[in-house]
Amino acid sequence: MSNEQALNYNNYLKVDELLSLQQPLSDGPEHDELLFIVIHQTYELWFKELIHEFAASQVALEAGDTHRALSILGRIRAILKICVAQIDILETMTPLQFNSFRSRLGESSGFQSAQFREVEAILGRRDVRAAAHLLPQDKERVERWMAARSLWDSVMHYVVKRGYRIPDSVMNRDVTKHYEPNPDVQEVLIELHRKDPEAGLVFERLVDIDEGLQEWRYRHVKMVERTIGRKAGTGGSAGADYLRQTLFNPTFPDLWEIRNRF
Repeated sequence: MSNEQALNYNNYLKVDELLSLQQPLSDGPEHDELLFIVIHQTYELWFKELIHEFAASQVALEAGDTHRALSILGRIRAILKICVAQIDILETMTPLQFNSFRSRLGESSGFQSAQFREVEAILGRRDVRAAAHLLPQDKERVERWMAARSLWDSVMHYVVKRGYRIPDSVMNRDVTKHYEPNPDVQEVLIELHRKDPEAGLVFERLVDIDEGLQEWRYRHVKMVERTIGRKAGTGGSAGADYLRQTLFNPTFPDLWEIRNRF
């Protein structure tokens, strides 16, 4: 291998290509547009990693591998904290600074993030309307996840691997449908917490992730409110009004239903 072809930091990470992807459209360009682009491109990279980690966590859970599942779920929790922390950086941009280039965004909107829709699908969202506005290839990816087991479905397989019985109606359910909280599952989860502390740690990691997602949604709403108020979002989205509707909807409702029973 010649010196020109030798592997190094730049060509391994494709640094030159990466740094060429930030292309502001505003005149000047406006100072804050670069920050806006970098933050959102970074989110897309983290969404890619989350999809990768969630898929691996499902494999570990379904195999009954507690230690690997704990490691991966802990990493997911840490990534979500980074996603929340990035909002602190975005909030250094004032409404006037954002509006200096907002008109250049056209029809683009965070609602068009196919990868975030994939994350939602992995976590159990089964609303095909969420992908209706995406490009055909992106819509197909999201719909594939909606037709597969969700993370919670994989958790149910993990519980069975630990020797507990989950109702057949849950284990054999149509995974293309939204999961509804189940009192029988909740009874099993209470027993598992009391008798199987190691598995209980897995469920605490899941609560961490659920809480992290809700925190990210809340901070996202407040960031949008302080930046554009009650205006419609870019691309014709409903902005903060829509985002507010997503608050306080737990991803793993059974785990929250049992909290007052210990």
